[in-house]
This record gives sequence, C-alpha cells and structure tokens, in this order.
Amino acid sequence: MSFPIAVRKPLPSASTPTFALYAPTTRRSYNPLQWRAHSTSHRQCLSSIWIPKEIKSASPNEDAHGKLARAGFLRQSHAGIYHMLPLGRRVQDKLERLLDYHMRGLGASRISLSSITSKQLWEQSGRFSQLSSEVFNFRDRKGAEYLLSPTHEEEVTALVAQSIHSYRELPLRLYQITRKYRDEMRPRHGLLRTREFTMKDLYTFDATTDSAQHTYAQVQNSYTKFFTSLGLPFVKVEANSGDMGGSLSHEYHLPTSIGDDLIVTCSQCDYAANDEILQGQTASPLLLNHNNAWRDIDWQVWRGISKDRKTLVNAWVPIQLSRTTGSDGLAGVSLRAIETVVPELDSSVDRPLTLWAETVRRWSHDPIQHRSDAMNPRVLNLIDHRLAADPDFRIRDGRGSNVPDAAHLQQIVVGEAKDGTPLDLLGVSHGDRCPRCCAGELKVEKALEIGHTFHLGTRYSEPLGATISLPGNADPITDETPSSIPRQAPIQMGCYGIGVSRLIGAIAEHLVDDRGLQWPRAIAPFEVAILSAPDLTTDGTKMYDMISDTSRSEVIDVVLDDRAVSLPWKMKDADLVGYPVMVILGKHWKAEEVVEVQCRRLGIRSLVRREESRELVYNLLQQLSY
Repeated sequence: MSFPIAVRKPLPSASTPTFALYAPTTRRSYNPLQWRAHSTSHRQCLSSIWIPKEIKSASPNEDAHGKLARAGFLRQSHAGIYHMLPLGRRVQDKLERLLDYHMRGLGASRISLSSITSKQLWEQSGRFSQLSSEVFNFRDRKGAEYLLSPTHEEEVTALVAQSIHSYRELPLRLYQITRKYRDEMRPRHGLLRTREFTMKDLYTFDATTDSAQHTYAQVQNSYTKFFTSLGLPFVKVEANSGDMGGSLSHEYHLPTSIGDDLIVTCSQCDYAANDEILQGQTASPLLLNHNNAWRDIDWQVWRGISKDRKTLVNAWVPIQLSRTTGSDGLAGVSLRAIETVVPELDSSVDRPLTLWAETVRRWSHDPIQHRSDAMNPRVLNLIDHRLAADPDFRIRDGRGSNVPDAAHLQQIVVGEAKDGTPLDLLGVSHGDRCPRCCAGELKVEKALEIGHTFHLGTRYSEPLGATISLPGNADPITDETPSSIPRQAPIQMGCYGIGVSRLIGAIAEHLVDDRGLQWPRAIAPFEVAILSAPDLTTDGTKMYDMISDTSRSEVIDVVLDDRAVSLPWKMKDADLVGYPVMVILGKHWKAEEVVEVQCRRLGIRSLVRREESRELVYNLLQQLSY
C-alpha cells in the first residue's frame, strides 16, 4: 500500500494575491481588532466602495444619526429598521471581531441560533405573558405559533437540555452575534432604540452556584477590557434583573444626555447603581428640620400617558425634594415606582398633554361616548405618601390645563402601591446620602445602557428541564469523595449581552462634533485615509503603498480616496466619515514635497516629509489606542 507524499507548496510571488491574519508583535501596539484579512496586492480605494451620500445638506441641529446617514453608513428601511451600508458594515465587522476575541478569551464557542422561536417555549418559561406586547408573532400555514426572537434564553436552554446530561460536561459557554426583534411602540434616536437590532449574547452553564458566580466575575472582567479597548468612559452599575429573571445583575452605561436611564455614583466610595434599585434607600437630610420632619412641603405634578393614550397619569410629589431635572421640568420622580402602579405607562413620551388633548377631543366628538368606564379616557392621580400625610394638600387641576371637556372625565386617586404600601414616588436626587458608605453624596446623570450581565440561576433551566446528573449530595467541584448515588439538579445559568448596533450609535453620539463623526481606532471603517488633489493621484498611490507597507510588523488599515472630486470636497467628506488620521497631498506637496497629517481627536496638524510620514501616522494611531 502506498501513501501520498506531502509536498510543501512554494511561497507565493509578489504578484500573487495573499491574505494573512495580522496581530502586532509588541505589547504596546497590541490591538486585538487588528486580526484581519489583509491583501498584499490589492489597494483599498474609495472608488471601489459604494458610499451613497445624502442629497440634503446638514441641518443646524444635526445629531450623530443624521451624520451616519449623510456620510453613507446606513439608510432607514422602515420605522426603527435600518440597512447597514459598506462603511457601516466595516464598523460592525470590526466590532464583532473584537467581541470574538474577548469571547474566545473566555473559552466560549460561537453558535448561531434561529431568529424564529416557538410561542410554546416562551409560555413554558412564563415570559410570554410578560412580553407579549413587545414581540412579533405569527402563525405558519399549519397554524403553529412562532415569534421573531427578541432574545434567546428559551432556545439556548432547550438546546442544552437536549445535549448536556452530566456535570462533567460543564462549564459550557456559548455565544452568538445575531439579529433580534422587538416591536418598539416608538423607535427613536436612530440605532439607539430600534425594532431590529444586532446583539452579542453569551450564555453560560455551570454545575454549581459557586462555579456560576466565578463565571460571572470572569465575564465582568472581560466586559471591562472590551469597553476599555474602545476608549469609552463607561460606568458599571448594579441593576434590577427585570423580566429576564435571576438574582444578580449589572449594567454597563455610557453617560449621555440622550440616555434612557438614570445612574447614580457616590463621591466617597465605589457605589454605582441604576436608580431603579435605589427606591426608598436614600434620604435628603438637608430637607429635614430640627424635629426630623419634612419642612415647608410644596407640591409639583409630573404628567405621563398610557400606551393606549386613554389614561393621563399625574404623579404628585413634594417639590422641595425634587432637585434633578426630569421630563416636564420636574425632577426626582421615579418612573419605576410609577410603572409598578401603571404598567401600561409609555415613559418615552416627552409631551403627554399634547397626546392627551387629542384623545379628549376625539372622545368629546364621539357620538357613542360614555359606553363604559373601561372605554372612556380617565385621569389617574398618584399621591406620594409625604403629601398624603399633609392635611393641607389637595389635588389642583389634576386633569391637565387647557384640555377641553375634561371636567366630566373619570378621576381616580391612588395613594398606595399594589402591595398596600404607601407610594414613594421620589427618585434619587443629587446630594442624597449614599446607601452604602453613608458618608458620600450621590451624583445623578443620564446614561445609555450598552451592556448587561445576569446571573440567572435556575430561572430557565427548571421550567425547561435543563438538568444534569450530580454525584449524590456532593459539590462536584470541591468534593473528592462524593456519594455513589447520583441526583438530578437544574443547571446554573448566566446571560451576558452587548447591543452591537446600539453600541455603534452610542459611540457615534458620544464622539460626534460639528465637523463629523470620530471613530475609535479599533472600529473605524479605515484607520488612515490618503487624500490627494486630482492631479496628484500617482503621488497619492505611492504614499498609500508606503503607509500600508505589509512588509512592516505594524500593519495599518489604509484607504486611498481616488475619487474624481476636488481635494477640499475630499477633506470635508473625510471629516464627516471620521477617519482617525488623514494624510493630505495638496499645495504643500506641490511646493515642498511635504504632506499634511491630521488627527482631529488629538488636535494635531503636522507637515512632514514623505519619508517621515509613516512613523508619525503610526505614533498617532498608538496614542488613539489608549
């Protein structure tokens, strides 16, 4: 019997297209996102990339999303649904490769779960009744009911339940980067709140609680490294698990004025939390008199509206206790507390009285109005317990000013939560005492959630039958002499998410300026753009070859703007797109054969000779990596 002889293939010639994965060799230059395919024979040119531009010019108050569209990163398909175009796809690809790197560091395997899940699974876990209004659901031709997955806990638990049967097969870590769907009533802020979005999900499975807690700490460390590599001023805060379930939860937030959440941090200790878990934990001692009683209580009303627009919500709170500015000019109102009484509240509405006035107008002109209280508009007044205890307090104009025919509407007064406890409608305020150290003062700021970690415990493994065989009553991790009688136990689970598309929008919003976008080096569509006047195309090509020299250990991701347009137009467009570094061949090149190197984020504009340009570009990119 003969065997084939292995033959070593010759190295490719310089004219042969080759592709290699690149990782810098020095510790300082290490950037995991630079693991990428790099062609040694084909230049990256903007003329070969489809970059459609918006015809309309920039508006005076253009936000980051407007610049993303005008620069050609994305286009809106439908309300809350977007197409990612080539530039946007490059940003997302780099972000996903960075996530791949950190997930591999955790020993996680990448999977791809179906975007379609069964309604039956969600009913089995008990979540369908909680989230049914927010999911896209449909029936197939046989009448079976399905959902477009807003999240995949049920599906991945069912998958593991079929495949894992012993503690010896754990720990297991699975992740995916995939599209998800949520029927948002009011999509807004571009990629920040959409109906179709891309998420990175990591699902972990452990045999014991201790092992699951160890996994939780490892993932938190990985998340910290990931957000740090993007240069983001993120804040990790304690959070509620909400409808996801579990007993331990942390959120990762980017402070921004357009954020949906309020986060609080202490001036003295490391305490940081979402305001929703601070209900009733803080106090404002400066507002107490010498008898420890609330002094000079006045009132103010916060107004909201239900999702069906049939209920106007008035939340009455002490005005002196409300110091952080919120919607309708009111501060310190806890939306979480209001939602416990009014779960149908639409907290995204900025001007509820406008919608309410329209509801009342339609109702007043309805010829068959007053059919039943359930079908008629109503006013719901929620009274904070501090005002309820004040004998001088009474509701003033609770229906809202300038609302026609509102006097005949049903008005309901609520002073207790559903569990019978008095209503505490005040949110945390600047200067409140820290509930952990009791010495520091709390700072309150708006923020946008960009990541979330959950220790789920057995929230999904129990109802969906994901169990493993354990050796008797012993802990399989620490006990070396377990009982010989096996037992079945539910798997300990964790879930860890990062909103990929939301993160792209958040970074754009965080770094945008009047001239355009400013991407971190790690996820910029290209690290360096070579711009030349139309009559200097040949010189621009030579500069590209020198900067992108693949024989060097420090490979740089360069693009050549070889489009047949003027140099000023190219420079303005490059500012809009947000390349970290620009190398410009213009009047200085013609006069002195020197190039202009610009880095907007570092505030640098330098004129250097051709042979010095690559070193300067590389040094600037190194500064942008930290």
